[in-house]
Amino acid sequence: MTRKIERAAVLGSGVMGAGIAAHLANMGIPTLMLDVVPRELNEAEKKKGLSLEDRAVRNRIVSTNKAALKKQKPSPLTSKASLDLIEVGNMTDDMEKLQEVDWVIEVVVENLDIKKKVFAGVDRYRKPGSIISSNTSGISIEAMAADCSEDFQKHFLGTHFFNPPRYLKLLEVIPTKNTDPDVLAFMKTFGEDVLGKGVVEAKDTPNFIANRIGTYGLLVTVQEMLKGKYSVGEVDSVTGPLIGRPKSATFRTLDVVGLDTFIHVANNVHDQVEGKEKQMFEVPDFMKSMLEKGRLGAKSGQGFFLKKRGAEGSEILQLNTETLDYEPRQKLKTQATEIAKQEKGAKRKLKAIVSAKGDRAGDLIWSIMKPVLVYSAELYGEIADDVPSIDEAMRWGFGWEMGPFEIWDAIGVKESVERMKSEGETMPSWIEEMVSEGHEHFYKQKNGNVYYYDRGSYEQKHSNPKSINLKRLKETKEVVKKNSGSSLVDLGDGVLGLEFHSQSNAIGLDIIKMINYAIDEVDRNYQGLVIGNQGKNFCVGANLGMMLMEAQDFNFFEIEMVVKQFQDAMMKIKYSDKPVVSAPFGMTLGGGAEVCLPASAIQASSETYMGLVEPGVGLIPGGGGNKELYIKHLRNIPQGLDVDLQEIANSVFEKIAMAHVSTSGEEAKENGFLDQQDAISTNGDHLLYDAKQKVLGLAKSGYKKPKRTKVPVVGEQGYATMLLGAKSLVLSGYASEHDLKIAEKLAYVLAGGRVKEGTLVDEQYLLDLEKEAFLSLIGEAKTQARMQHMLVKGKPLRN
Repeated sequence: MTRKIERAAVLGSGVMGAGIAAHLANMGIPTLMLDVVPRELNEAEKKKGLSLEDRAVRNRIVSTNKAALKKQKPSPLTSKASLDLIEVGNMTDDMEKLQEVDWVIEVVVENLDIKKKVFAGVDRYRKPGSIISSNTSGISIEAMAADCSEDFQKHFLGTHFFNPPRYLKLLEVIPTKNTDPDVLAFMKTFGEDVLGKGVVEAKDTPNFIANRIGTYGLLVTVQEMLKGKYSVGEVDSVTGPLIGRPKSATFRTLDVVGLDTFIHVANNVHDQVEGKEKQMFEVPDFMKSMLEKGRLGAKSGQGFFLKKRGAEGSEILQLNTETLDYEPRQKLKTQATEIAKQEKGAKRKLKAIVSAKGDRAGDLIWSIMKPVLVYSAELYGEIADDVPSIDEAMRWGFGWEMGPFEIWDAIGVKESVERMKSEGETMPSWIEEMVSEGHEHFYKQKNGNVYYYDRGSYEQKHSNPKSINLKRLKETKEVVKKNSGSSLVDLGDGVLGLEFHSQSNAIGLDIIKMINYAIDEVDRNYQGLVIGNQGKNFCVGANLGMMLMEAQDFNFFEIEMVVKQFQDAMMKIKYSDKPVVSAPFGMTLGGGAEVCLPASAIQASSETYMGLVEPGVGLIPGGGGNKELYIKHLRNIPQGLDVDLQEIANSVFEKIAMAHVSTSGEEAKENGFLDQQDAISTNGDHLLYDAKQKVLGLAKSGYKKPKRTKVPVVGEQGYATMLLGAKSLVLSGYASEHDLKIAEKLAYVLAGGRVKEGTLVDEQYLLDLEKEAFLSLIGEAKTQARMQHMLVKGKPLRN
């Protein structure tokens, strides 16, 4: 049977339900969202003379929650147009519509009796063969469906999304003993390929995988904090990036999640386990007092931290866990923290700090790590069937850089087990056997494959062929060429990959040289080129520090040479004989966007934040970005329609002058950075594969490089029109005189200088105007102040 999901339904429109509906809509799936009917009228409805029978009243809860999606930050929507795919209704009048959907997801209150009642209704109305799932965070999946029909139970399973569904990668899929294996296999593939998730199969146990271990780890941290008399701020200062965890560390994470939610999850395990484990899930008294006082975190305005505004600005205060008063935030700084900060990479940092016996920070981290590693090992086989599932759940669900067994490998299995035993810990038997057999790693790599330890032997880890891992690829295939900022890697099938690996993937001369080499090599010997990488972001722009240093030394000849080389490299990408596909993701700013715009096609990640942001540092794009975005907009005009050059120029001018950055790949398309030949990958892990397939598709279809044509511009009159808006912003106080100077230069470049409207100009002419404007601006003291501020503070200076 060929399964497909063309339409879905979400039952429950709270924060999680609406977030799941939004994510489905983002993926292009029409979604019916239902909720309960209100029991009474609100004041606004009374004033309008409405009754409980009016449709607007009956759908009020779900309609309000749908509307709230537009206001949430970060936005659950990749495009405002996604809202149009969400239809609203209620669970009294509209259950018959479930006959039209292929997947029903339940996201109602965490109460077994209520869920069973909802599923009885679903079973009555669903069409045979449709898939049903629950988004519960811990209630027994099997118990929910116990009273439902055989067909229902065959097509039922748990699908636990993490909040917010758009941004958190993990999707735990939990089958029951009655779930059809084909349904399970389909949902795992659908979750990865269509929903863009990292899918882990979990067992039907309390809180599944990530919340079970994550909640345990948070409670261990709280207990060790109290035992060692550390402060909330001290704990957060060392339990974030220093040990491979998110910036929100421990207590800021709890403030974001909400203390009420956290306590509910903790109690769920507490009520279902026994003995020592039950004690570990006992919530400390001070947290219960916080709950009673309504100090829930971000949702209530105060929790473990309180942001207080004073005469000298905002200050972050920390909670005193003894008095429940707020006090100045503290940080933990020791010899171990300073040594760890000097190390490169999460593995080396973590090993350095846990090895520091007798150090206040080292002892804290070890006391937190030790029980979590042992607990994870004890749960192996109970919550998941293999080590990678546990590690992936923690990385994708909690944002850890390494899962528990990856952490164990990083700090050394043999030595850490010996230390734990010397401190009185009892090891699970399978860990004892592993060490006694001489196995010192949970993971091994061989011939580009990853193997994991599994009860006495090593099993090959399943790898989706759509997930290209550049690091492993470089270990097994010859790197064609490499320099300090980039590598040229053979991706197979006649496609080369150009990887950036400079600091922040910033573009310097090393990357420019590699682009030139790559195009020549591809034109001679390959089918095409993918420009992509697997760093934190695709590229944050050109090497700003190098540019500023040269400008302060008055080396304008050097800067002109670099700008010219960058422009030439971008033109080389554009007019390559073979297809070049850029694969942006994350921050794709300034020069990063300029690398994408001239490519034969762009294969963007769904989470791509693209923009030409140079005005924020007092400049305009210098690598051809102005010209290429303008041309891209011209190309987006449907054939046969009259072209309003002024409207296009105004649109491009505004996007660059205001430094607009897309909040998604879909918005990048709406902003004109992507066009009809470009595409978006929903799963970031598949991005390089999708880009490679796009190269091969273009090559197979007989790719011809674009012909050099002249570009129509708006000229002097259009230049004046663009400046009107900029001057009005200055007069109203929304822009500075220096902003106006930047806008004048940008408008002049986009207008094509002092020519007549409609004049056809050569691309090189526009590049020369751009270079001249860039050089004049970088010599300005106020521009250099902006550049300095960005490098030091990481945010724009308005001067």
